[in-house]
Amino acid sequence: MDRREENGLVYVAIGVVHVGVTAWTWRDIRRRPAAGIRGSEGLWRFLSAVNTLGSGAYWLVGRRWERTPGG
Repeated sequence: MDRREENGLVYVAIGVVHVGVTAWTWRDIRRRPAAGIRGSEGLWRFLSAVNTLGSGAYWLVGRRWERTPGG
């Protein structure tokens, strides 16, 4: 296997991870009420589709985490 084939496999793996993380993010956006999201759903969908860091930003900043009593 030459260098180009190895690079191709790495790009495919990164693409598969990106699609999976984006699907997981979109599923959460779809199921979460609008009050549970900071900003617009469309903005977070766009940011997560463009770049995997957009999904990370959604999970860290865009999603309002529910607090449980005593927890």
